Amino acid sequence: MGVLSNKVERDQIKPGDHIYSWRSAYIYAHHGIYTGDGKVIHFTRGAGQEIGTGTALDKVIFSSSPSHNSDNPCPNCGDQSRLDGVISSCLDCFLAGGDLYLFEYDVTAAFFLAKARGGTCTLAKSDSPEDVLHRASFLLENGFGVYRIFKNNCEDFAIYCKTGLLVSTSISVGRSGQAASFVAFATTVVSSPLRFLTTSFGGLAAVGAGMYCVSRLVSDMGVRRDVAKVAVETLVACVGTRSRDSSVATEAGKLD
Repeated sequence: MGVLSNKVERDQIKPGDHIYSWRSAYIYAHHGIYTGDGKVIHFTRGAGQEIGTGTALDKVIFSSSPSHNSDNPCPNCGDQSRLDGVISSCLDCFLAGGDLYLFEYDVTAAFFLAKARGGTCTLAKSDSPEDVLHRASFLLENGFGVYRIFKNNCEDFAIYCKTGLLVSTSISVGRSGQAASFVAFATTVVSSPLRFLTTSFGGLAAVGAGMYCVSRLVSDMGVRRDVAKVAVETLVACVGTRSRDSSVATEAGKLD
């Protein structure tokens, strides 16, 4: 564990830990909550079954990525190749042949910025393992809404289980550090007015790096002010009655 890598061994993780594994040549990572006894609860998007980006990326990015297909089901999990939503899988199926990484909480701003790749740590503090496991188990039974890559993805699910925090506005990205990094990069490339302040390559690089870092930092759950604690029972009630983005944002605003 450190700035360069969050890679861990299986005997180093504990129930309630937020773990992840890189997919598709490190393009993105799949996240979940380790519950013990070799099991992981995670939020998945089966291929073509839920709402993604609406682009060709949906043919590449689907977070379930089972390590066993329907012709060769896992002896522990059975055939999960077409499942979506919140599911429980063995650690082997969750990793899908990848390495195991531990997501870090309550890091310093300097450490966060040193991690140039989003989706590996947060300044937010984790709740107790008991609270984390309660949220994950409750959502396994009741669901976490519709999977959306930029608003409600597997990392959003894991961060909510760890912190109980929800964004209280429906106009921003969710809790995901991966989504925030993508938005930060796109903003830096496309819309930076500061790029006109210098014509040198070094100056442009410095301006771009600065904007990228600031954008990532202000989007982190441990820094942003548009978040509030929402009980998992309230979250599920909101999802069951109205659209998650509007109703949960309203409830979060009331509790803030």
